[in-house]
Amino acid sequence: MLLNTLKNIFGTKNEREVKKYFKRVAQINALESKYQALNDEALKAEFAKFKEQILSGEKKENDILNDVFAIVREVGKRTLNMRHFDVQLIGGMVLCEGKIAEMKTGEGKTLVATLPVVLNAMSGKGVHVVTVNDYLAKRDAEQMSAIYHFLGFSVGVVLSSQNSDLEHKKAYECDITYGTNNEFGFDYLRDNMKFSKAEKVQRGHHFVIVDEVDSILIDEARTPLIISGPTNRTLDGYIKANEVAKTLKRGESLEAKDLAKGVKASGDFIVDEKNRNILITEEGIAKAEKLFGVENLYSLDNAILAHQLDQALKAHNLFEKDVHYVLRGNEVVIVDEFTGRLSEGRRFSEGLHQALEAKEGVKIQEESQTLADITFQNYFRMYDKLAGMTGTAQTEATEFSQIYNLDVVSIPTNIPIKRQDKDDLIYKTQEEKFKAVIDEIKKANAKGQPVLVGTASIERSEVFHSMLAKEKIPHYVLNAKNHEQEALIIADAGKKGAVTIATNMAGRGVDIKINDEVRELGGLYIIGTERHESRRIDNQLRGRSGRQGDPGVSRFYLSLEDNLLRIFGGDKIKSIMERLGIKEGESIESRIVTRAVENAQKKVESLHFESRKHLLEYDDVANEQRKSIYRYRNELLDENYDIRAKISQNIKEYAQNTLNSMMMGESLDDFEALRQKIAHDFATEINEADFKELDLIALEEKLSEILERSYEEKMAQVAKEQLRNIERILYLQVLDNAWREHLYQMDILKMGIGLRGYNQKDPLVEYKKESYNLFLELVERIKFDSIKLLFSVQFSQKEAENLEQKVSKENEEFLENTAQIGASEDNLGEAEFKKVPRNAPCPCGSGKKFKECHGKSGPKRGLVSTS
Repeated sequence: MLLNTLKNIFGTKNEREVKKYFKRVAQINALESKYQALNDEALKAEFAKFKEQILSGEKKENDILNDVFAIVREVGKRTLNMRHFDVQLIGGMVLCEGKIAEMKTGEGKTLVATLPVVLNAMSGKGVHVVTVNDYLAKRDAEQMSAIYHFLGFSVGVVLSSQNSDLEHKKAYECDITYGTNNEFGFDYLRDNMKFSKAEKVQRGHHFVIVDEVDSILIDEARTPLIISGPTNRTLDGYIKANEVAKTLKRGESLEAKDLAKGVKASGDFIVDEKNRNILITEEGIAKAEKLFGVENLYSLDNAILAHQLDQALKAHNLFEKDVHYVLRGNEVVIVDEFTGRLSEGRRFSEGLHQALEAKEGVKIQEESQTLADITFQNYFRMYDKLAGMTGTAQTEATEFSQIYNLDVVSIPTNIPIKRQDKDDLIYKTQEEKFKAVIDEIKKANAKGQPVLVGTASIERSEVFHSMLAKEKIPHYVLNAKNHEQEALIIADAGKKGAVTIATNMAGRGVDIKINDEVRELGGLYIIGTERHESRRIDNQLRGRSGRQGDPGVSRFYLSLEDNLLRIFGGDKIKSIMERLGIKEGESIESRIVTRAVENAQKKVESLHFESRKHLLEYDDVANEQRKSIYRYRNELLDENYDIRAKISQNIKEYAQNTLNSMMMGESLDDFEALRQKIAHDFATEINEADFKELDLIALEEKLSEILERSYEEKMAQVAKEQLRNIERILYLQVLDNAWREHLYQMDILKMGIGLRGYNQKDPLVEYKKESYNLFLELVERIKFDSIKLLFSVQFSQKEAENLEQKVSKENEEFLENTAQIGASEDNLGEAEFKKVPRNAPCPCGSGKKFKECHGKSGPKRGLVSTS
């Protein structure tokens, strides 16, 4: 009560923030006449003066913000015939401060971005603008380039269709670079697999604006970017696990409070739909052990078997065909849970995709091994300054703050919203709800009012498509395979009489405009056919209507059989309906019920937040290791790095560790064992006479001296500068091979670490401890393997020159032949494509070149691979 009173007197924190921004808007507006009076050349000269002040360090961005914003607004009028609204200036200020600007659909976020982009590009360090797909990246860059070019900036676009590193490098060298989150992330990973600085495409991470920031940093944050290759592991376990899973019987679900009271679960396993987990009972474990023919399913030896059974049970009980995935030919294709789009090339991780393939009886594709990976959280947190834009962010404000240190500022609309958001209508059954939705569409369509029907899945879209076809109502079903086609369909959704069925997120980033006739009919009518698990997705659907003061209507139709209500709160609503005596075909409309639905959504959002937070906690461990390896890798790429001193240091450490392990007190215990070890490791002979009567320190110095001399003799035929390049290349290859093997070990560790919870140990603490030990082993392995490899090779000057060229070429091919999970992972066997030329059409029928499609068959062995 007191809090509400204070808010009424002083306003909310957000309102106070916006008031401050409006004061600065007045200062910018006061400059408008000054710059309006200048001709083009004078305006450019004025801007160049400010840019020079930034480059010289005389002034900071904030010192010149008012003038730069006023200039950009004037340039916008002259080049695009667009004048930034006052609220758009506020959006620009919010972004400049490294915050999230929440602006409703149709408020012109694309134009807003030009303000902070120009201001931050003046330092010459490069600005990145991230969008959700190639179409929007290309469109936004082309539309806004007139402003940038006027002010002397170059603009590049990074697209997935670009086939060469050179195209990406040219785009990143521009002052302003547009692209998708996937391309930026994968380019970063690939850069850290290159063998020279000149081959890298990115030039740093200065300032980034993420458009649709909630989609990229929240929805996609649970799926890390992974560059992968085949593991060559047997896949028979998935077939056996699938057979066992079909034999086990599902028991009735129990609440956590029942389990705490010691209530025994029935059946062989129970399904926890809230947390999307499978819990196997003691009876189930005993039955599974008998069917697998093992004594202890959860021993370390059987960890992979237990994991495969867990994934098989999830595949059968938590993942529905045509909801979570579709079967296309002999391929299981993921349906993105937020967009409803088919996720071409993406595969579920940790063996789940193989479990689904076993369930559907199609060919099981080889599991992939992680070669390089990073989460979007850790990629975007690398930037010196991160900012974002979206129409819906406040519901996730806590997560943005905790994970990204980003504040959300809600910016008022340029014109007040006139859309009428009606309370939800709730029916007892889905059948009643479907009929009510069709009746409402018919009613609106009869008078010509356009309707956009939002569904949560492809399956629901097909249901409404069939029902509308039966009623002979012309309509479009949004097929989101082609972004440009998608944009055209969604843009036409505001035409008189249009009926469009779309998954809730499809067509995002495109405005739906209406004419005066449609305005008279009440504007665009949004019908949601069920509530999404996230309130934000529902708000995005609603936001399709009522742009820039347009009229509009929105309403959601629900049933007690909807997953959200069935799992998270249907009992309370069901009891209300029973008390009210609701009959078949009748619905209830109540703010109490709508709030109950929102509370159910909050529960799911909280679970998803914990899931993303959990992923990040584990990735933060790996990220510290990743940063250390990449930092050292960059040092090796530096031409001024003293690689010879590093090799000498490694030789000395080897001598110390070897002798320490062989000393008995102050004397060398077994010289013959030392001689054999040195001969085996470095093909170098040592004489006992050189080591007689020496203490430990003297022994270390003598052994180091002999190994150093032996190495110098081996490399004597190679020119000094040539040798340093060879040393660098071979050291990098050892480091990369060891890092990939380390990532594989980390994957195995993560796969089984959850079992530690059964032993009353915190899995995360155990993961940190064991991964740290693995990392220490990695560092030692890199040091030893590098000098061992360098001792084992010997070449002439000509062979050294050839080696440089060959290794560089091998590395280029290696990067081409890796798969990107989330972008273009290889799904077909290597044997099927052995004789296909790299530039020929791919035999899979995709229309792409073989090298751009299934030619990405996984990593080839490097010329001097140690594995």
